[in-house]
Amino acid sequence: MSNPPLLSWLLTVVEVAATVAFALSGLLEAARKRLDAVGVCLVAGLAAFGGGTLRDVLLDRRPFFWVAHSEWLWALLALCIGAMAVLRARHFAPTERAMQWPDALGLGLFSASGTQLALAQELPGIVAVLMGVITATFGGVLRDIVCNEIPTALRDHRPYAVCAFAGGWVLVLAQHGGLPASLGLVLAAASASGLRILALLTGFTLPRWSSGGDPP
Repeated sequence: MSNPPLLSWLLTVVEVAATVAFALSGLLEAARKRLDAVGVCLVAGLAAFGGGTLRDVLLDRRPFFWVAHSEWLWALLALCIGAMAVLRARHFAPTERAMQWPDALGLGLFSASGTQLALAQELPGIVAVLMGVITATFGGVLRDIVCNEIPTALRDHRPYAVCAFAGGWVLVLAQHGGLPASLGLVLAAASASGLRILALLTGFTLPRWSSGGDPP
């Protein structure tokens, strides 16, 4: 089932914004690790394209979204080269805290777009939502693994994949409620990003696993 023209345009805008947001998170992490030019481009590319690529593989979508829009690759290279040429320590101090904000934005945008693309293939709601979670989280996981870090989504105990999961259900329920798909897409992205930002601002954490024998 194909998307209406307005929804297709909005999906493209959302994917571009999400790709830029995650590329920035990868760029910040690469800068924090003081990687060379190849490392910066690789980490930014994995963060930007990793989740969407896995989604396209699972949904059997061809060509991959970054192959269909090869200009995004040039934009990514330009972003990385420009950042390395312009930004210096006195301008920009990359920290994990700074990386959280573009990461939260990309989380919401990619969770919404991944869910919508799965719904367009008339997949069950739970499958569509999980596809949104994969789209939103896998790029960040790859970014952190390559940078020799335990993925942020698994170690900071603040809701991350849970936010993407909730945002996906907002889209599913919006469409079942008869709301325009474009409005549902915006609401889903805002919900997922908003929940993540709220968790960051309040310090809310998920319950930790306890087997009863943890050291004091």
